[in-house]
Amino acid sequence: MLNVEEYFKNKEKLENAYDFHIYKKNLEKERHAKSLVHAHLDKAKHNLAFVNQNIKNGNFQDWSIVGLYYAVYHAALALVSRKGFISRSHNATMIFLIKNYTNEFIKEELRLIDELSITKKDATFYTSLKSERQKASYSTDIMFSESKVLELQKKSIDFINKVEDIIES
Repeated sequence: MLNVEEYFKNKEKLENAYDFHIYKKNLEKERHAKSLVHAHLDKAKHNLAFVNQNIKNGNFQDWSIVGLYYAVYHAALALVSRKGFISRSHNATMIFLIKNYTNEFIKEELRLIDELSITKKDATFYTSLKSERQKASYSTDIMFSESKVLELQKKSIDFINKVEDIIES
C-alpha cells in the first residue's frame, strides 16, 4: 500500500515519485484530457449506483467494495484530467493528487482550505480503500460486512462530493 504520510512529510520524495511517473509515462499531459473530467465523474456516479443497487440486494459485499474503490478512483481521475493530464497508474494518480491538490496553510485557514483540497485524511482513505479493493478482488474469503460497506460508501460519497466541489470552484 502506498504510504501517503511519507509524501506529505517529504516533498523531495513526492517530487521524485512524480518525476518517476512522468518519466514512465504513467502521467502525461494530454490536450484532450480536460474533456474527460465529466466523463470520469459520470463513471464515478455510475459505480456508486451499482453499489447502491448491490447493497439493496444484500449480497456480494466484496463487489460493493470494488465498486466503491473504482467510484473514488474515477473521481480522482477527474481531478487529474482537470489539470490537463491523464494517468495510467493508480499510484501515479495519488501522487498527482498530493502534488497538485493539497495545500499547506496556517491553521485558521485550514478548515476552509480542507473543503476545497485533498487532505492527508482523503489520501489515506483512497489508499486504504484501494487495499480493501485488492482484498475483495483477490482473496478467496468473503469477509466484508454490510456495516463495513456502508461505512466505506459514506466516505466514498464524501470524497466524490469534495471532488465535485473542487471541480466547480
